[in-house]
Amino acid sequence: MSEKIRNFCIIAHVDHGKSTLADRLLQSTGTISDRDMTEQVLDSMDLEREKGVTIKASAVRMAYTAKNGNDYELNLIDTPGHVDFGYEVSRALNACEGAILVVDATQGIEAQTLANLYQALEANLEIIPVINKIDLPSAHADEVAEDIAALIGGKPENVIRISAKAGINIEQVLETIVERVPPPKGLDADCPRALVFDSHYDAYKGVICYVRVVEGSFTATETVRLMATKINVKPIEVGIFAPTMKPVSRLNAGEVGYVATGLKTVHDARVGDTITSAANPASEALPGYFHPKPMVFAGIYPVDADDYSDLRDALEKLQLNDASLTYAPETSQAIGFGFRAGFLGLFHMEIIQERIEREYDLDVLFTAPSVEYEVVMGNGEVLLIDSPAQLPEEGMVTEIREPWMNIEIITPTDYYGTIMDMVINRRGIYKNQEYPAPHRVQLNFEIPLAELIVDFFDTLKSRTKGYASLDYQFLEYRADTLQKLEILVNGDAVDALAAIVHEKDAYHKGQALITKLKDIIPRQMFDVAIQASSGGRIISRANVKAMRKDVLAKCYGGDISRKKKLLEKQKKGKRRLKMVGNVEIPQEAFMAVLKLESE
Repeated sequence: MSEKIRNFCIIAHVDHGKSTLADRLLQSTGTISDRDMTEQVLDSMDLEREKGVTIKASAVRMAYTAKNGNDYELNLIDTPGHVDFGYEVSRALNACEGAILVVDATQGIEAQTLANLYQALEANLEIIPVINKIDLPSAHADEVAEDIAALIGGKPENVIRISAKAGINIEQVLETIVERVPPPKGLDADCPRALVFDSHYDAYKGVICYVRVVEGSFTATETVRLMATKINVKPIEVGIFAPTMKPVSRLNAGEVGYVATGLKTVHDARVGDTITSAANPASEALPGYFHPKPMVFAGIYPVDADDYSDLRDALEKLQLNDASLTYAPETSQAIGFGFRAGFLGLFHMEIIQERIEREYDLDVLFTAPSVEYEVVMGNGEVLLIDSPAQLPEEGMVTEIREPWMNIEIITPTDYYGTIMDMVINRRGIYKNQEYPAPHRVQLNFEIPLAELIVDFFDTLKSRTKGYASLDYQFLEYRADTLQKLEILVNGDAVDALAAIVHEKDAYHKGQALITKLKDIIPRQMFDVAIQASSGGRIISRANVKAMRKDVLAKCYGGDISRKKKLLEKQKKGKRRLKMVGNVEIPQEAFMAVLKLESE
């Protein structure tokens, strides 16, 4: 039976047409009728449709009759293309035997194309190169075909040329999948094993695990065991994606489907776990996935303190759906109780913020993102801190190490100079360059992650008219002259506005932040002093002027002492107000730290 199964995924850079190709494959195989067809069928989240990117990997089964007359079962896993969701891609690749590499005929090979391709090659997948958007006037398919052939070997004429939107040559893609992607090697063995490559939470069916059955078979009637947590459950149902969830009586070796466990707690069914039979368990689990290391950290606080427990539940459910999200409780003097969350990147953080607000209807406040530092104490102890507020006193610290990244920028050669200038200004170090294609250069740099997370990507896109693409990997921790930049409002340090900055940037960043905060913090009934402090001294100060009530309005004529008396009375009241007055700091103030670079 498994001879007729083909498991494959689609990999590409953002916006090269993965989801559109998936739509056409579903239509061509009759999995979805023309009447039910919508754009981006597999992108079920509103966010995915709005932003035009895939965030979650999703699976679907298609039945296809090939030209040789045989019926095949094709299991497609659609993957994200954005660098922040590389973890989703790595999981999808482990569940497949083949990968369709989609390259945009107008854009050519980009950074994420290479990153995803190398991941697929490491997973020993059969690569089927496809050039998309050949019907656009600006397409240069011949050049792109030569670039792909040079990259992965083979002849340019063997690269399939399609237009997913117009439905050109989709049949050829399906035929090539049947011919070239090997069938799964799994056996209907005694000890069944299935790899959990994704999961989501359903209010009625509990935790639903997306599985690729590697060996044996599973039915809804027998009890299964989750090997990592050693929990036995009787599934509510097992089924396939067609493309909605459809229950079946049995999932056999090589097939992709789901197991509805009925579990109510998200920690019991982890992505990367192995499901086996409780009656006849396998001796060892399947190799899972590396756990992704969060790179960017930010505080998440409920605007209304009563929503704290709802926010915790929301994060717990999101973590089930997105295993790369990490969080731990934290307290801020300025904002109250919340969580310190770790993200794979800034785009990942933005998506999580929107999902919390939309899917769970919560008003949340995000602090400015920071990275994780290694702090070497005087006694030799090394602390890991992901919030500037946790940085110990200066006298106790020997050195602070920050994370550095290897970055690859692929760009048309015209923008070589402007990119060099931009990276060097952000403390980047030039390494080397390669030419993957004529008129395109791959520049390799090392750069501190703190410089990368601010608005590096936006600046890169605007300086290169959208043509440059970026990929990054963690390199190492390096010591540097870093110090804490603190913001004091009315003499009190606001921990959520603190930042760790390079010594040479402290003065101008402090000044720029104070100037910004002066406009953002609303006027009170008393003067509010905003100060920036770094290296043990105040480096900048501004006052938010008090709102004035005209107490002299009713005092017309008469002696000057009457006016002075009223003004003195007002001054005393303001002084008292200032002692007890609490300055409300709006959300924009926390994000102002981010916007400093773009000035």
